[in-house]
Amino acid sequence: MRDLKKKNPNKIVLLVMDGLGGLPREPGGPTELEAANTPNFDRLARHGSLGQTIPISPGITPGSGPAHLALFGYDPLEYDVGRGVLEAFGVGLEVNKGDVAARGNFCTIDKDGKIIDRRAGRIPTEDAIPLVDRLSAIQFPEVQIEVKHVKEYRFAVVMRGKKLEPALEDTDPQSTGVAPLPVQPLNTNSQKAADFFNKWIAGAREILADENRANAITLRGFSTDPGLPQFEEIYGLHPACIAVYPMYRGVSKLVGMEVHQFEGDRPRDEFLAAAQVWETYDFFFIHIKKTDSKGEDGDFEGKAAEIEAVDSALPDLLALQPDVLAITGDHSTPSTMKVHSWHPVPLLLWAPKTIRPDDQSSFGETACAHGALGTFAASSLMPLLLAHAGRLEKFGA
Repeated sequence: MRDLKKKNPNKIVLLVMDGLGGLPREPGGPTELEAANTPNFDRLARHGSLGQTIPISPGITPGSGPAHLALFGYDPLEYDVGRGVLEAFGVGLEVNKGDVAARGNFCTIDKDGKIIDRRAGRIPTEDAIPLVDRLSAIQFPEVQIEVKHVKEYRFAVVMRGKKLEPALEDTDPQSTGVAPLPVQPLNTNSQKAADFFNKWIAGAREILADENRANAITLRGFSTDPGLPQFEEIYGLHPACIAVYPMYRGVSKLVGMEVHQFEGDRPRDEFLAAAQVWETYDFFFIHIKKTDSKGEDGDFEGKAAEIEAVDSALPDLLALQPDVLAITGDHSTPSTMKVHSWHPVPLLLWAPKTIRPDDQSSFGETACAHGALGTFAASSLMPLLLAHAGRLEKFGA
């Protein structure tokens, strides 16, 4: 890509509806995307091409970090980035080589210390911020610890000190009815960091003991700055990130995208934000979070409604006249499963000057499985977008 990239004024939009892929509630029924009323997506489908992407590898369920890196063209097996550094970058915490960052969840435990709600009832931001402030008081002389609220029940924590290594096991058991796990080192070099994080968690439990919902915490995604190659250097694109949720701002910052701040949290607000800086950038990553949240909640109708909200606002984005528009997800989150899954992710590619339309007439999993683009690795999407934007030179003589 570095050798083939070339400049022109064409603009590319990558619109990612988090967890877009789904499953039917009963055999032969529609998925959430297929059940949603999406006249604008369907119109683009008739004039574009459909396909499916595989975020990591067939059968492998991806986390959000590697799934987004794949969409940005980075091989997620080569560039392994932990969730902690993504959350920390997303809320403006500094993470340097040698620091250890983790993503934290408030959770609810019962009198026996077993988790009964992994997300503390999704406590609202205004309730969580004072709790994060109290956690900031837990300090040790040998290390510096910084904690910052992310959104709702989530926070980020960064530990700085000498000889800290991030090779640590998550404390979230990913299920209820069991106790949070201790921080375990994956090698002897990480023992020091494990000990300090376990001390910090014990202090947090004391502080939160009297809370009704957020009376404990879990930590996951221990990581440090991976030093990723930068997006603009690779592709010759000046990139903008427009995202509500900090983690996705974080992964964008890691690859060198500029994060545009804006008011509001609905699709129309995000498309308006793109309009405000349309002349400044030539690549726009626009992230929609709530499709994934509704899927994780098992809310089929809610996920379909969020998809409809994006479709309803889409004319605002199309009015900007992007030269290339890709509409997809980072992974699948079927509401019937309530978790990320390994299923292929629907993709709609619209590039009015260069696309070969296929014979599909609606945007949904079944149509995408029969689309002209076929099924391919998500990390191959960026070259396809660059090609349709006329931003790649010929390879070879």
